[in-house]
Amino acid sequence: MLDAAAHLKAGDLVAFPTETVYGLGADATNLHAVSRIYSVKGRPNDHPLIVHIASMDRMGDWARDVPEYAIALARSFWPGPMTLILKRSELAGDFITGGQDSVGVRVPDHVVALALLEAFERAGGKGVAAPSANRFGHVSPTTAAAVIEELGDYLSKDDVVLDGGACDVGVESTIIDCTGVVPSVLRPGAITEAMIEKCTGLEITLSNSQIRVSGSLENHYAPIAKVILSETPTQGQGFIAYANIETPAGVIRLASPRNDEEFAHLLYSALREGDTQGLSEVVVSQPIGNGIAVAIRDRLSKAAR
Repeated sequence: MLDAAAHLKAGDLVAFPTETVYGLGADATNLHAVSRIYSVKGRPNDHPLIVHIASMDRMGDWARDVPEYAIALARSFWPGPMTLILKRSELAGDFITGGQDSVGVRVPDHVVALALLEAFERAGGKGVAAPSANRFGHVSPTTAAAVIEELGDYLSKDDVVLDGGACDVGVESTIIDCTGVVPSVLRPGAITEAMIEKCTGLEITLSNSQIRVSGSLENHYAPIAKVILSETPTQGQGFIAYANIETPAGVIRLASPRNDEEFAHLLYSALREGDTQGLSEVVVSQPIGNGIAVAIRDRLSKAAR
């Protein structure tokens, strides 16, 4: 891990696993290194990045005027699949925030990610800027092999891909706007509204925030295949649905999750498998209800556009 941290300090990129998806990381204080993230991903320059830190003790490096409810959320859910949007400090440059007066910060819950962040901190690093390790708008990778398949042609010989196995959660972190009096969810994830309200004692407001965050565009998380939602699949189409839903004749079954958590865990790898098999269309029977099902429907609605 010391070698990967040294690559970060030298301005190289390091792809690493988190509990959600794999991230493509760079020294968050290095303009040149961060600009390579945008180049490798084909990401718009005004689309902000999330800064990953080793512990909530480093939150003050990147943020100012942190509200008490944000501190409560950090204590309850970090390390974990939650990003807090906070008023930025002087350390958070425009090349991280997309020119906004806010910054996204999170502590990931993965042994490899935390080991990398801790080694980087010991080497003098402040934080690692990391969006998902895929081309912009495409399906996020949940394995190291998917990172290499997606970005291998764009990375340099000095960049590093760390293999930490398949990601547990499988969809990106919940993004919570903490710049106002009460929190609001800008992107749903495994940390749900009910969990946030229970933790903070505050009722979440409907967000009309103009803050730009990862995954906020209408068309995102999209495979090459066309994604069709909640229809009966026909011959030659791919199919993702709960295990108790039968596969019609001639339909290619891509995943059969048994519950919502497994649905999230398998979703992106199943969409990638559809592309690997050269399918032109994938039908997804969406989960219903609350919890992480909300995040799954959010990702699928954007993929289907």
